[in-house]
Amino acid sequence: MDGIKTAIVTGAGSGVGRAVALALQAAGYAVALAGRRAEQLEETAGMRNSDGGTMLAVATDVADAGSVETLFSKTHSEFGRLDVLFNNAGIGAPAIPMDELSVDDWKAVVDINLTGSFLCARQAMRVMKAQDPKGGRIINNGSISAHTPRPFSAPYTATKHAISGLTKCISLDGRRHNIACSQIDIGNAATEMTRRMEKGVPQADGSTAIEPTMDVKHVADAVVYMASLPLDANVQFMTVMSTTMPYIGRG
Repeated sequence: MDGIKTAIVTGAGSGVGRAVALALQAAGYAVALAGRRAEQLEETAGMRNSDGGTMLAVATDVADAGSVETLFSKTHSEFGRLDVLFNNAGIGAPAIPMDELSVDDWKAVVDINLTGSFLCARQAMRVMKAQDPKGGRIINNGSISAHTPRPFSAPYTATKHAISGLTKCISLDGRRHNIACSQIDIGNAATEMTRRMEKGVPQADGSTAIEPTMDVKHVADAVVYMASLPLDANVQFMTVMSTTMPYIGRG
């Protein structure tokens, strides 16, 4: 694998993760696909560009430390190093008033969105510090909700705000080891997760409205650009969103 850049993409079985994994592979990266459903990962691998890099599917529960360690061990054994981690895996909770939300639903979102991102970043930093030449890049999926909440979104919004803090800490702690960390905040990319917006979603004023979306390709292109920078340059935060979506003021 000499001279070939390598990447791990979590949540690679669908949506943003799939789009980013395929874009990195088409750009020549060797890509490890991580996600809970092996069949979805194999589906992603089957879409790869014949002129691009190799792909490795590794069924992974990012909320489980042992599963994450296995992902990074298999990736290192296959590719020999790690240049990019795209921390993308995430879930939401039912869109209901906060006082009606179960503790189990809260914990599930925190475990995957926040703890999962920490566990993957921790392993990535261990690999990147030890390899020669050392260093690499971690890109976290923050979401528009890292800045401004939707109604009835306490678990998701809280974890995405926390991702911003994690991004800054990785940037600071990784600086001396040539590890850069970026965050991409995505608004209304057209994926399975945003299909509900075609029927209308709750707005801050209590109404329900259909929201515009954008092609997920724009997100994938942005991540490839962030990943392609030399390690002495970094996009610290980037927002990519549908131009006319309700974001500023959420209205």
